Amino acid sequence: MSKKVFVVTIDGPAGGGKSTVSARLAQKLKFQFLTTGAFYRGLALMSIKHKTEDAVKLVKLATSPGFEVKANVQGTTVFIDGEDVTGHLHDEKTAQVASRISAIAEVREALLEPQRQFVKPPGLVAEGRDCGTVVFPEAQVKIYLTASLDARAQRRQTVEAKESLASRDHADSSRKAAPMVAAKDAIIIDTSTMSIEEVVEQIEKTVRQKLA
Repeated sequence: MSKKVFVVTIDGPAGGGKSTVSARLAQKLKFQFLTTGAFYRGLALMSIKHKTEDAVKLVKLATSPGFEVKANVQGTTVFIDGEDVTGHLHDEKTAQVASRISAIAEVREALLEPQRQFVKPPGLVAEGRDCGTVVFPEAQVKIYLTASLDARAQRRQTVEAKESLASRDHADSSRKAAPMVAAKDAIIIDTSTMSIEEVVEQIEKTVRQKLA
């Protein structure tokens, strides 16, 4: 990764505010905004389309011309065979398949280089589960957003949210391939009692100090 390009990584569990914070931060900095989870959800759609969760076949699909991910200051979009499927990335079935295939080491390895291709001027804000630890270990600013389980469930505003989030936390943090953990040099921010604006302001201040 080129040290000339500034990279901010924002990792953490679901419901911690990563996506919203990352999007607003990217707009303020005029950086590209990449959601690494879009790769896994997009590949999950490919998996469903081709009816396979075989590691070898998934790697071939992940590196095929028909699977394309684009990112800019507005966010991340996914195309399958030329069709924009971004609107289907958060479907329940897609999420379930993505959770399974994202635990496959060969799949994660195959998607590393495609994710790193987004390190381009003027800079990148990347959010996910392992951006600071695995995908962009040389990022100049690493953030790990967390919040209490109750706070995250309340944000999701569903009865099943707490149990679902706890299950995802366990799956993400206990998988053998790139488990969800805070990077040793990450700044940990508990967003339980913070507004989105307060979180963005704190991170932006840190980034601008580094840029200066």
